[in-house]
Amino acid sequence: MSKRAERMDMGEERAIQPRQQQERVMDTGFFWVTRIFAFAIAGILVWIAIQMARDAMPAVQAFGLNFFTSSSWNPVRDEYGVWPMIYGTLVSSALGLLFAVPLGVGTAIFLSENFLPKSVQTVLVFMVELLAAIPSVVYGLWGIFVLIPFLRPIGIFLHKTLGFLPIFSTSPVGPGMLPAGIILTIMILPIITAISRDSLASLPPELRQASLGLGATRWETIIRILIPAAFSGIVGGIMLGLGRAMGETMAVTMIIGNSNDLKFSLLAPANTIASLLANQFAEASGLQISALMYAGLVLFLLTLVVNICAELIVRKVKKF
Repeated sequence: MSKRAERMDMGEERAIQPRQQQERVMDTGFFWVTRIFAFAIAGILVWIAIQMARDAMPAVQAFGLNFFTSSSWNPVRDEYGVWPMIYGTLVSSALGLLFAVPLGVGTAIFLSENFLPKSVQTVLVFMVELLAAIPSVVYGLWGIFVLIPFLRPIGIFLHKTLGFLPIFSTSPVGPGMLPAGIILTIMILPIITAISRDSLASLPPELRQASLGLGATRWETIIRILIPAAFSGIVGGIMLGLGRAMGETMAVTMIIGNSNDLKFSLLAPANTIASLLANQFAEASGLQISALMYAGLVLFLLTLVVNICAELIVRKVKKF
C-alpha cells in the first residue's frame, strides 16, 4: 500500500472517531440550558398573566363582562368601563400600521435592493435605525410643538370638506387620535423597516438571478418572488411594530388628549389603555387599582390575540 493511501486511511479513521466525553457533556449542557431559557420565557409570561388576573379579580367580580362594553370611567362613583380605551388603542394602532407598513416595507425594499451606492445606503440604514433610539418623551414634545400645529389646518380642511363622514365630524382642538396615529407611525417605522430589510437581504441570491434569468423585470422579481419569500419575516416585523404601538405610553399620552369619552372622529381627543394606566395608576386606590389592573389584563389579551392571528396568517401563507 502506498504512503498516500495509508495517509488517507489514517485521515478517515481520525474523521470518524467518536467525540470525547467532554464535548458530549458540553453539547448536552447547552441543549438543556437553551431549553430552560425557552421555558423560562413562557413561565414569565404565565406568571405576569396570573399576577395581573389576581390583582384584577375584585374588578372582574364587580363588573364582569360589562367592563368591556361600558363607556363610564368615574373613580368617584366606582364606575369603570374600558370600551373607549379599547377603541382608542385599536384605532391608534391601526392608523400607525396604515401609514407605517407601506412606508416601512417600501423603505426596506429600497435599502435592500441596491438602488443607491453602498456608502449612501449605509448612511440611510443608520438614520432609519436611529429613529428607534429616540426616547418616547422626545416624540411627544415634537408632537406637541410641531406635529399638532402642522396638522391643525389639515384637520380644519378635512372637517369642512368631509365633515359628513363620522371620522371627520368634529372640529380639531389640537390633541387627538390623528396626531397620535402619526406619532405611532414614526415610532414603529424603524422596527418594520429593519426587520423587513433583514428578511429581504437574507434571501438566497439565486432567487433574484433565477427570476431575472427567466425574463422577469426587477419590480416583478421584487413583488412576485422576493416579498412572498420574505413574507414571514415582514409579518413578524409588522407584529412587533403593532405590539409597540398598542403598548406605547408616553408619546401617545402627551398628544392624544386623554379623553374617556367615546368619539369616532379622528380629529377628537381620545384615550388608550396604556395612557389610562400611566395617568391614573399613581393616584389610584381601592377598587380603582383593580379596575386598572383589569384594563392592563385586557391590553395583555389584545396583544396575545394579535400575535396568535399573525402566526396563523404566516402559517396559512406558507402552505401556498
